[in-house]
Amino acid sequence: MNRLLISLRSSVCLLFIMTILLGGVYPLVVTGFSQTIFAYRANGSLIERADKFVGSSLLGQQFDNPKYFWGRLSATTPAYNPSASSGSNFNPANPKLLETANARIAALQKADPHNKARIPVDLVTASASGLDPNISVEAMHYQLARVAKARGMKEEAVEALAAKATVASFLGIFGGAYINVLKLNLALDESSK
Repeated sequence: MNRLLISLRSSVCLLFIMTILLGGVYPLVVTGFSQTIFAYRANGSLIERADKFVGSSLLGQQFDNPKYFWGRLSATTPAYNPSASSGSNFNPANPKLLETANARIAALQKADPHNKARIPVDLVTASASGLDPNISVEAMHYQLARVAKARGMKEEAVEALAAKATVASFLGIFGGAYINVLKLNLALDESSK
């Protein structure tokens, strides 16, 4: 009986110590470190304009006005809902994938009927999270003429803003270059002022 009490007391003490360390001290240290060193990222990479939050650079948003670049499709319901993040999980043979892609192709062609270029795949499919905030450089080029025309800007000026917003592939070999849609659209709005 004495051994049982000693073992029980040791177990309770260990539980108490680990709860304090892992449930209190560790989260406080990690939170303090992240708030000190990476505050922008730790707080959701929120973008603010005129003392108002307009979005996060980590989450896609709905853009369907022709004067804006459009991002990837959202796989969430409602669209671009971060609390419902998930991919569509449709396989290539699923008719729903083709239906969704065809609807987006129709919307892109309606917005820019003179554009006969090949539509990049990232403009007609959702990402794994369903909330991808980025598009490929090819997707930007596909939409360039439409956005420039809708804004009354020269294509070169819009392309220059896009070039500033382009992030190169990691180490030059992993993935492709990409552009954050929200940041680019905000830069376009600011250049129009």
